[in-house]
Amino acid sequence: NPATVDLKFDRALDWVLKGAQPTDTVRNILSREGVYMKKHLLGGVAKGAFGEAEAEAKFEAWKNDKQNGLAALKAKDEEAKKAEAKARLEAEKKVNEVKAKALAEKKAAEEAAKAAAETPAEAEATEAPAEEAPAAEAAAE
Repeated sequence: NPATVDLKFDRALDWVLKGAQPTDTVRNILSREGVYMKKHLLGGVAKGAFGEAEAEAKFEAWKNDKQNGLAALKAKDEEAKKAEAKARLEAEKKVNEVKAKALAEKKAAEEAAKAAAETPAEAEATEAPAEEAPAAEAAAE
């Protein structure tokens, strides 16, 4: 996330052309914003190396290249964020699947225990009337 700087480009260029000696931080900001590039190109125009229109074209090409580089960095950062979010989502899905599987196993074990507890009680209930039946027959005789 490069910091954004609101700069009055023409005023800064005029200030540098008059011979200002900025601090290191200000010089870095001015350089990143293109003030020193423009000063360099205007120096070439003053020496007659090329015309002002050509200097302006070179500056615009430099500026566009710089903007494209920043856009590429932002796109790369966004892509990295999306990939990280996708990886986190996949990891969370795996954790949820493991938890769901453990919960299903626990419920199955509880159901098996409940069924096992009900089965002996049902067996005893069916056996008890059978035992009482011969006693009732003996009492009837």
